[in-house]
Amino acid sequence: KFHLIDTGGIDVSEEDFNNEIIIQANIAIEEADIIVFVVNGLEELNQNDFIIRDILMKSGKKVLVAVNKLDNPKREENIYNYYELGFEDVLPISGEHSLGLSDLLDKITENFTENNMEEEKDDRIKFCLIGRPNVGKSSLVNALLNEEKVIVSPIAGTTRDAIDTEFTYNQKKYVAIDTAGIRKSGKIFERIEKYSVLRSMKAIERSDVCLLVINAEEGIIEHDKHIASYALEEGKPIIIVVNKWDEYEKETGTLENYKKQVYNKLSYLTYAPIIFISAKTGQRVDKLFGMINKVANSNSLRIPTATLNQVINEAIAVVQPPTDKGKRLKILYATQAQTKPPTFVIFVNNKELFHFSYERYLVNQIRSNFDLEGTPVRIISREKREDK
Repeated sequence: KFHLIDTGGIDVSEEDFNNEIIIQANIAIEEADIIVFVVNGLEELNQNDFIIRDILMKSGKKVLVAVNKLDNPKREENIYNYYELGFEDVLPISGEHSLGLSDLLDKITENFTENNMEEEKDDRIKFCLIGRPNVGKSSLVNALLNEEKVIVSPIAGTTRDAIDTEFTYNQKKYVAIDTAGIRKSGKIFERIEKYSVLRSMKAIERSDVCLLVINAEEGIIEHDKHIASYALEEGKPIIIVVNKWDEYEKETGTLENYKKQVYNKLSYLTYAPIIFISAKTGQRVDKLFGMINKVANSNSLRIPTATLNQVINEAIAVVQPPTDKGKRLKILYATQAQTKPPTFVIFVNNKELFHFSYERYLVNQIRSNFDLEGTPVRIISREKREDK
């Protein structure tokens, strides 16, 4: 598993080459473990190619030269010209015709090991703060670290990762991962911000819990849904943190009405708890620790098979499975396949009859019987003959 990032083309004829393009190239190089230097196999090497070569040589990173547009075997003879760039690995490919890509991927991943992908196993709860720029994520980290019972152990950050801070609260260890604000795709395309998005996605992958931070005055906008979807796809538990609540104008019922608005706009996150805080004044910030612990436990919950099937059978008795063209769905039995997030395999007589609406009903029944607040729940259906 790896991240692949495409950068903008470097052209020295562009007026802004010496500023934004150089900055972008340097950030991309700094982010990368391996660099694929793509050149046009139908053209001679030019000034741009040698300028890029010089930049890559200085980086000290592993570089693979991919000579593109070599879809004709006769053209592959041209590949020897590209050794002039001074890199050891030169591979002929055709992006348009998908030729040579397997060899390129083999070369990219040949030194990858599982150890690179595994996080250390420890008892710390790692949580990240995600959200749009200027919603107060960094201020919230500072507010959490300023709690009286917190003992901070700074971890040296690198340019390749979000900022990690290890600390202890009430004798329990945490790691706070502060990420750069995520902007809309249109605003990050071919711009430096795309690397901030990459770092945020990495931070989500490394976290046990994600805090989706929103600005109380701005409320939920469409892009908040996209930000939450990153965490949802990774199966991470989510807490919705409404920051700057002290600046929001209130009247009777304001809090409950605000919750309804949030859940209406984030309808697929109704299981996620909402907390209203002020990083500036410290209002309710200390309550976050208990909430983080709770949703982390929910994400790790394992339910005994017998207990799970009892709940499923009771749910079936209340609402019969659907029928289609005279055939009725039968739920044979269920078992939990994994945690983080809780994932259940349900064996049925016919997968096509297992409609999404009934799956959602079973998920709701499982949630109502077990403490799964804050965590996504996944169901996988498998066909199994009844006589088996």
